[in-house]
Amino acid sequence: MDRLWGLLQRTQRLSPRPSQTIYKRVERTQQWRLEEEEEDGEEGAEPAVHFCPMELRGPDLGSRTGGQSLGLLAATGRRAAPYLVLTALLIFTGAFLLGYVAFRGSCQACGDDVLVVSEDMNYEPGPDSHQGTLYWSDLQAMFLRLLGEGRLEDIIRQTSLRKRMSGSAGMAALAQDIREALSSQKLDHVWMDTHYVGLQFPDPAHPNTLHWIGAAAGTLGEPLPLEDHDVYCPYSATGNATGELVYAHYGRPEDLQDLRARGVEPAGRLLLVRLGEISFAQKVASAQDFGAQGVLIYPDPADFSQDPHKLGLSSHRAVYGHVHLGTGDPYTPGFPSFNQTQFPPVQSSGLPNIPAQPISADIASLLLRKLQGPVAPQMWQGRLLGSPYHLGPGPGLHLRVNNHRVSTPISNIFGCIEGRSEPDHYVVIGAQRDAWGPGAAKSAVGTAILLELVRTFSSMVSNGFQPRRSLLFISWDGGDFGSVGSTEWLEGYLSVLHLKAVVYVSLDNAVLGDDKFNAKTSPLLISLIENILKQVDSPNRSGQTLYEQVVFNNHSWDAEVIRPLPMDSSAYSFTAFAGVPAVEFSFTEDGQAYPFLHTKDDTYENLHRVLRGRLPAVAQAVAQLAGQLLIRLSHDHLLPLDFGRYGDVVLRHIGSLNEFSGDLKARGLTLQWVYSARGDYIRAAEKLRKEIYSSEESDERLMRMYNVRIMRVEFYFLSQYVSPADSPFRHIFLGRGDHTLGALLDHVRLLRSDGSGDPGASPSQVTPGLGFQESRFRRQLALLTWTLQGAANALSGDVWNIDNNF
Repeated sequence: MDRLWGLLQRTQRLSPRPSQTIYKRVERTQQWRLEEEEEDGEEGAEPAVHFCPMELRGPDLGSRTGGQSLGLLAATGRRAAPYLVLTALLIFTGAFLLGYVAFRGSCQACGDDVLVVSEDMNYEPGPDSHQGTLYWSDLQAMFLRLLGEGRLEDIIRQTSLRKRMSGSAGMAALAQDIREALSSQKLDHVWMDTHYVGLQFPDPAHPNTLHWIGAAAGTLGEPLPLEDHDVYCPYSATGNATGELVYAHYGRPEDLQDLRARGVEPAGRLLLVRLGEISFAQKVASAQDFGAQGVLIYPDPADFSQDPHKLGLSSHRAVYGHVHLGTGDPYTPGFPSFNQTQFPPVQSSGLPNIPAQPISADIASLLLRKLQGPVAPQMWQGRLLGSPYHLGPGPGLHLRVNNHRVSTPISNIFGCIEGRSEPDHYVVIGAQRDAWGPGAAKSAVGTAILLELVRTFSSMVSNGFQPRRSLLFISWDGGDFGSVGSTEWLEGYLSVLHLKAVVYVSLDNAVLGDDKFNAKTSPLLISLIENILKQVDSPNRSGQTLYEQVVFNNHSWDAEVIRPLPMDSSAYSFTAFAGVPAVEFSFTEDGQAYPFLHTKDDTYENLHRVLRGRLPAVAQAVAQLAGQLLIRLSHDHLLPLDFGRYGDVVLRHIGSLNEFSGDLKARGLTLQWVYSARGDYIRAAEKLRKEIYSSEESDERLMRMYNVRIMRVEFYFLSQYVSPADSPFRHIFLGRGDHTLGALLDHVRLLRSDGSGDPGASPSQVTPGLGFQESRFRRQLALLTWTLQGAANALSGDVWNIDNNF
């Protein structure tokens, strides 16, 4: 024992000076930390700081008496240890609960709706930034201040003065100028993407013609002058069309069915149809389905403003419009038009087989005067004649279309600001750059807003803003031919974009008036749009926000504002083809269309006059709306996409099907599987909502997992059971084909028809000549049900979390 005690004394003499336990406040975290500082006794030496447990030390007495005292203290310490541990545990538990309550009170994702981010949502700058914390209100104020320093009106004017038809020298010069403008900003990447596409142009040596049929069989009579041979329908079938003329209103399927019901057969004839309601391509496709030989499209004054103080379209102006029922290069459907790609020898099924030609109101007036037959319904009457319109038929006409296809290089221009936390997730905004004519409203406004947003966000980056997700700014080419540039880019990078693109925002057709506002959009974005509308001032009602403007006459704001994405929107392909939620904003005139769109009169001066000098204010409002949308989508920790909204969409469509449940039951059929899949989706959405609500926003890994599930919801609604080459628009709500809910509804309606399978009853490809088919119904139901069930399963997360009691 004496030997052991001596050894302990010698060890103490050789050891450094005793450790001192110090409570030290660390300013950065504002928390008390327990640190142990080892002192080596040397003057000015830097103490080494590290964490250690607290230890009880007795006095160093250096004798047996001291050893006894040490033993007594040790025994006392053993008795006190449980109380010390209990006290420490209580202190720790109280501190933890206090901190948790404080954190939950400031959590941005914990309101009544987890998708609405509070005004306190903050942004912490990177380590190189000298800025303090930036909150949403700071970013909003910074954005509005920097945007206000721009020159939107000048850019619109200058762009509209430049000739920029796709494939022209003017377009090549403009593309280079825009690339240089992007390169001059604080962007991380700027590049150009070139595609070689098939575009159709008129043949100057052999212009399109329209003749009366001569008295002698097979001869041409007097020509009808087409005032402007530059106006044509790209992708019209070429060749001759001969037949009697029939007036068919807007050329919708229901119009042609009504025409047939009134004893006027459209098959074998040329149809005269008015501009509006549906696209050129849909008019020609409907005419073809009903057996027409060709289509003439004219602008009727009744479809534009009757106010004598407002500008109107000249009666000798025809309107340009492509007739491909689809998007992208119709000669490489489903494949990207890169120069090195080996294309299969196929064409888009959306190319028409009959010729089409735009004509002016003056020519249409001459044709309408020759029509006989029944008087057109009152709703079909226009304002070209002093007497009522007749349905026809009228004298024979001969239409000759000589358009020719040209392989044309088109260029998309890209600029990117890389995200800080999720750089592989892209928030995309784009605008069409090309125009057939001056294109002030068609593309100059969108191009100007795009360039101003690039400048503004670049300046924000210089002022300390770093988005969590990447911002991708794109100037598209080939838009006037059916969103060719954007669709080819999607086709080329589809395998990447459906995983990485969060949202697409289109700036096309943004300012066509100033009376009304609408948003063509995916349901996922409706809640976010509502939130942003409440923060943007109305451009024409002082003291009101845009939200207050739109609810002034209709308290159901979404019924007033929200529209589905049409095929002629550049945003359509992003959603219906690639499964990326998209939106296109538009200010329009109340009840009347902008008269100069797609004409040579779409100039800056005319647009300025139509808006009564309010063009800069309206364009600024669109820029504010789009910019604040970009900030939220690129900045919020949790993506503000309302994934539960699609449950309401399914319910609304199922409501239409419920009408036929009795007819189906009589045949031993049921819609129960669709109801079950819809229920699974709603339960999966609610479960994800609860998971997000109970999670911590500071957990970056968890937030990213949630964001990945949320951003792919739109993609889940692309049917995995049809080929993209055969059915490129696979979206079950927006797409085209037998897999869509619209096609199923059209098919079920045949249960109450006469079984003739009338094509006019079905814009969704119901097979002509056949009535309701049980085998086809079962296949349609399976395609729809399992796509919807797949969306529910994917939203549920991991496979072990999926409820498989379907």
